Amino acid sequence: MTASALPEFALNAATRPGAAAPRDAYGTPLIDVSPLVPGARILVKDETLYASGSHKEPAARAVVARALAAGHRHVVIATCGNYGRAMAMACRDAGVECTVVLPEGWSDGGAAAQAAGAQIHLVSGAYEDAVDASRRLADSPGRVDGNVDGPYVDAVLEGHGVVVSALSEALGEPPAVLWVPVGNGTTVIAVHRRLRDLGWDTVVNGVGSEGNNPVVTCWPGAYRELPPEAVTTTDHNQPLVNWHALQGGQAMAAIAATGGTVLGVDDRELCEAQALLADFGARPTAAGAVALAGLLAHARTEGLGPGTHVVLLSGR
Repeated sequence: MTASALPEFALNAATRPGAAAPRDAYGTPLIDVSPLVPGARILVKDETLYASGSHKEPAARAVVARALAAGHRHVVIATCGNYGRAMAMACRDAGVECTVVLPEGWSDGGAAAQAAGAQIHLVSGAYEDAVDASRRLADSPGRVDGNVDGPYVDAVLEGHGVVVSALSEALGEPPAVLWVPVGNGTTVIAVHRRLRDLGWDTVVNGVGSEGNNPVVTCWPGAYRELPPEAVTTTDHNQPLVNWHALQGGQAMAAIAATGGTVLGVDDRELCEAQALLADFGARPTAAGAVALAGLLAHARTEGLGPGTHVVLLSGR
């Protein structure tokens, strides 16, 4: 992408990784991308650096631990890609069987999860169809539903909340704003819970695919599902697209409780954010860069408030 194709406020961006920033509890650097919006302090928390490449890995490992404690030896989930890779690796490491269900033609077709030892089950339709199929497959002796809204939802939220604990270790004080990707809404809920536990008054802003997620289309009104035919799935927005966000209503309530907002961005903005991050040494997918895309869009139209803004990258 040429400089002339970038957003105006990004033209001052550094062409090498940003200045040194604090490291989190796992030794992962927080990348300083402040040059993207002159006058602001912006740190990127690169959750793509987990072995699975997904921010969902701590949640997957928490679910597997809970399943083992309950005597289950086979975890079944639905995925758009990220959770499947994370769960396959978590199950492999724990010696647990794993079945990953995903829509035909999505992500890598389950190749990464299969390489990690998971059984792959492809279904026609959308993510919601994969969820329905996974619940049926999980309804067998010895198997358990490991979906984000399944019986181990508390473990899922505990795992997703790890990112806030890491920020607490690294920063020592609350950031002003957290920019969080929105798909099902799980990460938003977990982040809000952990912020509340710490007594932090950080604003949480959610960012999703414009027009393709009910959390985005309904905000700031009441949560309502979208007609399935109303969403458009592309190679860039897949993990963000839902006609029914499994925990969408709770996520919207969590964002509202912090005084935050929800933004939608299109594929062009996703790809621009992805390209900008490469200049700073971060390489998420386009969808994984959604939170930065939202921050940049907000900076362009309304500016950014004072204090530290932390952006979560979600997948590579």
